[in-house]
Amino acid sequence: MQFAARYGELFGMRLLVIGGSVFLGQAFVADALARGWEVTTFNRGKTAHDLPGVEVVRGDREVQGDLDTLAAAGPWDAVVDVCGYVPRVVGASVRTLAPQTRTYLFVSSVSAVQGWPELAVDDSSPRQECASDADRDAGDYGVLKAGCERAVEEGFPDGALVLQPGLIMGPGDRARRLTWWLDRAARGGRMVAPGAPERPMQLIDARDIAAFGLDQVERGATGRYMVSGVRANTTWGEYLGTCVEVTGSKAELVWVDDALIVEHEVEMWTELPLWTPQGPEDAAVWEPDSSRAIAAGLRCRPVVESIRDTWAWLATPQGHQEAFGAYRSFAQGGVQERGLAPEKEQRILDAWDAALSSRSCREVTSSSL
Repeated sequence: MQFAARYGELFGMRLLVIGGSVFLGQAFVADALARGWEVTTFNRGKTAHDLPGVEVVRGDREVQGDLDTLAAAGPWDAVVDVCGYVPRVVGASVRTLAPQTRTYLFVSSVSAVQGWPELAVDDSSPRQECASDADRDAGDYGVLKAGCERAVEEGFPDGALVLQPGLIMGPGDRARRLTWWLDRAARGGRMVAPGAPERPMQLIDARDIAAFGLDQVERGATGRYMVSGVRANTTWGEYLGTCVEVTGSKAELVWVDDALIVEHEVEMWTELPLWTPQGPEDAAVWEPDSSRAIAAGLRCRPVVESIRDTWAWLATPQGHQEAFGAYRSFAQGGVQERGLAPEKEQRILDAWDAALSSRSCREVTSSSL
């Protein structure tokens, strides 16, 4: 392992990224190229363009013949898998590529861990129950991610590196966790802000995940790492306030109680991205513990920097087109739209204004008695 790391420093390493054309996968590719590594990407070529400087192998990971063609393009020092969602499918990739690589880095999710978001978790917490050869009907997103982790660990008993990210943001965000809020702030006007401004959050930039993962590959590290960022590295007030600031808009944040938002049947995570009502079921949503990864070298840039960089990307015609094109959600099995419709947002604002007015009247009446 030490020889491999030293070889990488002197001559560059060979890396295969399954996916590699969007967001987190592209962050891995860009970082590897900046290090002088030779990079191969494997994807269908239907989602986005690969970065210049990579060797591209086209194919579908669910077609064994395509995997065999890919394996013939090896060997590599490491494989990075950013788009594995079904254990059976990941297992096929693992078995086919095992003779051609030393390390298999699999990007999983905090959702693979039992108890989250109700309980605080770390990389030693037990995973969800799921077999390593399960098919897509075996459970939800987090359950299947746990099965994928097991498929990688079984195929690479001495070379599995598993990253479990929390809530990811940064340039290239197609999940619209940040880009929708930036776009909404740019439109100006009175804008629903959920809950309370002091509520803490925990976010991590895709580029920081990629840098940490490749650092571990260079060091020959294995095992599981929670990579959710630094706890309470921002608040809802700072997060949305920065969105307004960087867009240069005149948007006015209107902080609306969770209860009224729930009353209007706002879909958590999607209609108001990143929002869940504060309660016991989501008590620890912003508390995954990444201390082991931080001790191993995870460096997290300030959230404000990520927001500024994402706005700079989004403000370009290409960035806006990529961010708000069709987004395919694995969890829902189809194209998923995110964001609160303007007419629904106005109904919530009207209801909130009425609630505040009624509350003020009651307070005045009580004080005059």
